[in-house]
Amino acid sequence: MKSILNNLNFKSHLLTAISYLIPVVCGAGFLIAIGMAFGGDSSTDLTKAGYSFWDVLAVIGGKGLQLLPVIIATGISYSIADKPGIAPGVIIGLTSIAVGADFIGGLIGGFLTGYLVVLIIQYIKLPNWAKGLMPMLVIPFIASLIGGLIMVYVIGVPIGAFTHWLTEYLQSLNGTSKLFYGILIGVLASIDFGGPINKTVFAFVLTLQAQHINEPITALIVVNTATPLGFVLAHWVAKLFKKNIYKQVEVETLKTAFPMGLIEIVEGVLPIALNDIIRSVVATGIGGAVGGAVSMVLGGNAQVPFGGFLVLPTMSQPFTFVLAVLANIIVTALALTILKRSVNEVEGVQDEIEEEDIDLNDIKIS
Repeated sequence: MKSILNNLNFKSHLLTAISYLIPVVCGAGFLIAIGMAFGGDSSTDLTKAGYSFWDVLAVIGGKGLQLLPVIIATGISYSIADKPGIAPGVIIGLTSIAVGADFIGGLIGGFLTGYLVVLIIQYIKLPNWAKGLMPMLVIPFIASLIGGLIMVYVIGVPIGAFTHWLTEYLQSLNGTSKLFYGILIGVLASIDFGGPINKTVFAFVLTLQAQHINEPITALIVVNTATPLGFVLAHWVAKLFKKNIYKQVEVETLKTAFPMGLIEIVEGVLPIALNDIIRSVVATGIGGAVGGAVSMVLGGNAQVPFGGFLVLPTMSQPFTFVLAVLANIIVTALALTILKRSVNEVEGVQDEIEEEDIDLNDIKIS
């Protein structure tokens, strides 16, 4: 049991799995967003004639997003048990979909199969002539069998019931409750610039979107899109107030952060934020709270989990998304302008002291 006790870092395993999940979300999300932007339908039957190129993109992206319970289960199981955890993780993820436990079921199932594999490796010993069967047959068969039966007969129904209750609860929220949750999502999503807190919130809101509750993940998309753009706008707002809040190298970073922000890649401003972390976190937290609240209260409903401005064609109220992003950008920019000190004040007026070239003729050995 010692090996399991030494492998109980749930947060690490979850974040590892999310790091595998995000590329799938990005790739599939872009495909379905682009496909739907040009009139594609993700429910198109590709076995029948008459579909368009954009239908194909939408279907490919949609199928990818449907496999997210499998991806999260496999990622967690692999993180816990290494390669032997992959096959049971895939099977438990598919089982979670089959019983209606979906993303939450896949997440819990990943931990279940991962630790089952560790136990099997630790306690089931085969003779030398049969050891080759362990990774190919024994581990995937036993872990999949036990994990699948537990998912179907023990935890699948409660998880499905919880998911159903959570869906109904969130759908019944009024304006004040939506405001609170929007502020909460906005702050948590914005304060670590795509780090572990942001990824944890992403996993939660992705769970909700799997139940067709799109408002929370739309709030997350708003914040991730607006944060880099807020840093960019802050440069120009500060100029209006005769204030220079960025070093020249940071201004160059903004040129990269801007296009990244348009498609919801927030990490582009991380080098700037780390140079003044406290003020940056406070400013983005304030901006994120506003953006998240506006999006939730007005009912932003992106149909895909990633894409920045590319999600607009998937929304029934695209103006809501634009308004929330603009509010977030403006508030973040104003907060940065007010909170950040001028570069000259931070660095002081210092003359650079250049080192004199060493003249070898001045070196004397006595």
